[in-house]
Amino acid sequence: MADPNVAADVNPRPVVEGGRAALVSEQPVEWTHAQAPVAYEDALNQMEARAAAVAAHEAREQVWLLEHPPLYTAGTSANASDLVDANRFPVFQAGRGGQYTYHGPGQRVAYLMLDLRDRGRDVRCFVSGVEQLVIDALAEFGVTGERREGRIGVWVARDDGTEAKIAAIGIRIRRWVSFHGLSINVNPDLSHFDGIVPCGIREFGVTSLADLGVPATLADVDEALQRNFNRLFGSVL
Repeated sequence: MADPNVAADVNPRPVVEGGRAALVSEQPVEWTHAQAPVAYEDALNQMEARAAAVAAHEAREQVWLLEHPPLYTAGTSANASDLVDANRFPVFQAGRGGQYTYHGPGQRVAYLMLDLRDRGRDVRCFVSGVEQLVIDALAEFGVTGERREGRIGVWVARDDGTEAKIAAIGIRIRRWVSFHGLSINVNPDLSHFDGIVPCGIREFGVTSLADLGVPATLADVDEALQRNFNRLFGSVL
């Protein structure tokens, strides 16, 4: 199979047991927590450098947990018409798969620098595994996260029959190493999403754990992510 350099904007297939086993690596993964919001340009430079080092076998795989100051990012499939208010927050070209999304305080961002050469070399299975990581972490808070055909990310069905997105996923693969990753809305200001059409989907909104009445902290979500990462992807350093 050719060595990919892609922005993964794919409809992932569910992770069956065989595919899940392929995602697991015996090499421990370094988890890093940023103590203060990280500027987007700095984060992009750091994760690209780490992904290159992983590809060269010069560094361990890494999961980097952080927050950003309020900003919008545009993925490789972004439509300019979905940027409703270009002056509200800074806008960055991300290079990941997907469309426009928002990052800001109260949202857990997890950047994943993982070596797919040791995890099955299957981009669709990998993206599905990242979705499953979020779904399983949300389940620990009594929230049922779901996939939707043709829509990347994790969705929640409301009691009134509507549904909303609670987590976004955008992955880049270079030399079989991933970077970018996922974001989960814990307790962000949801009005900040009004400056874009999130992920290009106009008919559905966004939600958060706080919006659903779940009083979780970022630290609570970090612990749930780490527990489920251990099960799906392998041990944490």
